[in-house]
Amino acid sequence: MKIASILPYKENYTLKGAGAVALWISDFIRDSVYKKENFIIGSTNNKNYLSKNYINININDVNSKFNSTTKEYSKKIMNKIQNSNFDIIELHNRPIMVKEFFQKINSKIILYFHNDPTTMRGAKSVNERIYLLENVDKIIFISKWVKQRFFKDLPDLSDNKTQIIYHSIDPYKKKVSKKKQIIFVGKLNESKGYDLYCKSMFKILDVNKNWRAFSIGEEKRFQNFPTHNRHKNLGQISHSKVLNYLSNSEIAIIPSRWEEPFGRTALEASSRGCATIISNRGGLTETTDHAIVLKKLDVKNIESETIRLIKNSRVRKKIQKNSMKFVKHKLKENSKVIDLMRGSLFPFNKININNGKLRILNIYNLAQKLNHRIYNLSLGKKFTNGFIRNGHDVIEISDRDYVRQNKGLNLFNMNEKFHNYLIKTFKNYNPNLIIFGHSDNITENILNDFKLINKDLIISQWNEDPFMTDLPDTIGNMKKLKKFIPYVDHSFITTNPSVLKFQKKNNQNIHFFMTPVDKNIECFDAFKLKPQNDIFYAMSHGVNRATLKEGKTDTRVNFLNKLIKKIDGIKYDFYGFGKQEPVWGNEFYRSLLNSKMALNLSRGNPTKHYSSNRIASLMGNGLMVFIDKKVGMDNFFNSNEIVSYNNIDDLADKIKFYKKNDKLRIKIAKSGKEKYFKLFNEVKITKYIIDKSLGKKVSLI
Repeated sequence: MKIASILPYKENYTLKGAGAVALWISDFIRDSVYKKENFIIGSTNNKNYLSKNYINININDVNSKFNSTTKEYSKKIMNKIQNSNFDIIELHNRPIMVKEFFQKINSKIILYFHNDPTTMRGAKSVNERIYLLENVDKIIFISKWVKQRFFKDLPDLSDNKTQIIYHSIDPYKKKVSKKKQIIFVGKLNESKGYDLYCKSMFKILDVNKNWRAFSIGEEKRFQNFPTHNRHKNLGQISHSKVLNYLSNSEIAIIPSRWEEPFGRTALEASSRGCATIISNRGGLTETTDHAIVLKKLDVKNIESETIRLIKNSRVRKKIQKNSMKFVKHKLKENSKVIDLMRGSLFPFNKININNGKLRILNIYNLAQKLNHRIYNLSLGKKFTNGFIRNGHDVIEISDRDYVRQNKGLNLFNMNEKFHNYLIKTFKNYNPNLIIFGHSDNITENILNDFKLINKDLIISQWNEDPFMTDLPDTIGNMKKLKKFIPYVDHSFITTNPSVLKFQKKNNQNIHFFMTPVDKNIECFDAFKLKPQNDIFYAMSHGVNRATLKEGKTDTRVNFLNKLIKKIDGIKYDFYGFGKQEPVWGNEFYRSLLNSKMALNLSRGNPTKHYSSNRIASLMGNGLMVFIDKKVGMDNFFNSNEIVSYNNIDDLADKIKFYKKNDKLRIKIAKSGKEKYFKLFNEVKITKYIIDKSLGKKVSLI
């Protein structure tokens, strides 16, 4: 796995002066299984880098404004990595760079927040943070406090893409040699409470003549706070020397005023056996379970707690011992957590699942309520057949039938009952892949719970609804598809995704598929028969409604009325039209097989690659099919396999022509069936869906 870890602009990635983000990256690289392929990208004028594989970006032509530097920095990084085929891009503390990387880099994106997200460009507003949740592959926070800040004011959204991974350290195994000294490490400013530390040293060191105090750090706008003459400021020193000073110090004080995102110094001080005093700010209390938390942040409390530790050696040594023994965040353990998190973005790359055979949970409407009259049109049924014929195991769940059958049994909340049923089934079966479509009872919470149980799970949805702009139900269809995109890995639709106006990142995981034919369902050869009728067409007012709905009409009815007037002498057999009720199941086949040709006409304006699922029934059973040229089926079939028409007059002329030319009609019908079965049979379509779901680069044809 090839990884690019991108530092914030001007983050110092050197032995002397490394910042918290730089230390985070260098620490976790050490034990990572991906360390040889993990490249760190940053911009600094210093040398002596913390680890290998560092790539420096030189920026000399920008002004001092953050937005300009970030833009230039991002542009130069993009030029550097665009052709490097990184599997993962890790952005640290720069949510503002996310959109640009999504648009230009085809890699997984992990965003790390080391500070309060609500203070960062690209994450300040609620909408910006919702965008990040919807589009970033993983968001990592360095503490619970940072995560809480991210979700501040957000609606009740899933956090299945987020994870907390703390700054970590190795437990210190060497014997420490403590000196009578107190230490402060951090920026030498009031936000860090440095002025409080300086002032408190007067009384502390006056009372304890044999003790000294040190401070380590720097501040560009340094203010020389009055302090005791036995308090020495060491300035900026290397991280290794900082740890040595902590190992030699009895007490460490971290009196931050500002909300610390985590508080790395507290972690390091406690791991080196310092009796550590901290303020109750931000994530400081998450660093260790063995520190003294100041009840009130002021000089008086710092003085009293420090003097108490100096006077009471038993209490001091107990805190020191427990701090070293019970390190809360261990580097090796959390390195594994990070690598597992990275690997979870490609769950099937390294795992040989039952020799390539999957357990699949297929959730769709089996239509038991309808007495299975739409079995021949059911995509879910064809998917099950295809999955099994590809060697996989499948459990089918009919969500609508379950809810209908269990409604009257008790007063228990039906949504919760169905939720529990799915979760229990999931735990028993432990599927590798969940695929669902048109399942009205599936919720975001259900999908989130699936992922919480098994983070390696792949979830895909399918949708055969039309997305034509002129249809009144298109907005609703779009919403149904879009609401699950943050929760699923891939979406499959029967319309070319270019028709959708979704964000580019979302569209990358939306794929077109053709309604499959199945050898056990589309099993007739109409071209071998001698039917009585010339052309067949069937529509309905919805599959759940078996009969016509009085007063309902659409553009198809107008089209058919006009067509009938233009094809005088042609025997047509149209269903769901006029007073002719729709046909289903076996009756549908009987009617279909009594015609030579068929019209494939869908609702709404002709749209790229969209067809109702009846196209499989028509071509798969050997009828010669007419379809509007604007649908673009000539991308898959040539003129010897399907007949495209430009307009209604062209269609009328071609119907008349092929009525008189049986040999050519039969040849086209036979070739069309053969081509459809070759390209879009149930085995090939389900293999395509599985391969795409597993992240493989495959094409439909």
